[in-house]
Amino acid sequence: MTTETEEPTLTIDELAARAGVTVRTIRFYGTRGLLPPPEIGPRRVGHYGREHLARLALIEELQRQGMTLAAIERYLGQLPPDLSVRDLAIQRAVVASWAPDTVETVSREELQRRAGRPLDDEEVERLAAMDVVERDGGSFRVDAGLLGLGVALLDVPLSEETILAARATLVEHSRAAAHDLSRLLRDAVAERDARDVKSLSAHMHPLVVQALLTTFQRSLKEELREWLDGEGPDR
Repeated sequence: MTTETEEPTLTIDELAARAGVTVRTIRFYGTRGLLPPPEIGPRRVGHYGREHLARLALIEELQRQGMTLAAIERYLGQLPPDLSVRDLAIQRAVVASWAPDTVETVSREELQRRAGRPLDDEEVERLAAMDVVERDGGSFRVDAGLLGLGVALLDVPLSEETILAARATLVEHSRAAAHDLSRLLRDAVAERDARDVKSLSAHMHPLVVQALLTTFQRSLKEELREWLDGEGPDR
């Protein structure tokens, strides 16, 4: 099992192959500050790790949304500098959720390229159980918005049942929040033209998603802090 604390093991050529970009692109991103520098090993060889792969995947998703390089720089510049691989995967999932339809049909090879790692049959089945991928003959229908997060969950030391139960809880409460927010927006624009409603929805979508992510992260940190301090309500 791979962990986030493992030493970087990828050369720049291997990182480029895993991420599906050129070595020149990686170096360019490094000069612009979009990627952290590699760790320098023996013989002055740079070594890259999972954080670099996760950042490249996030940059790719931002580009897919039509963001310019300058806009990507601003977006990444607003993120905390110490984001973990899982945090970056969550950010990518948030960005991918801005798209109206993120489900695509890809080959096994393309699925693994986008995952940033090889996937054995058991791991593919776990992703299917999380509704991240679905077998479609010899191909796979993949939810691009959830793939990064799903792959990160493969390394979480929790049972599949616990992960699925957590997913069900999140889906239930996110749908309830979406319903309440939708009702508020409907009441706010009840007198407007339908085109204005669509425009407002498109504008608000990424803002609302980001707000939900931020408030949820803060709430979860508070809950975990209380739990670890032995002050939780179930203590």
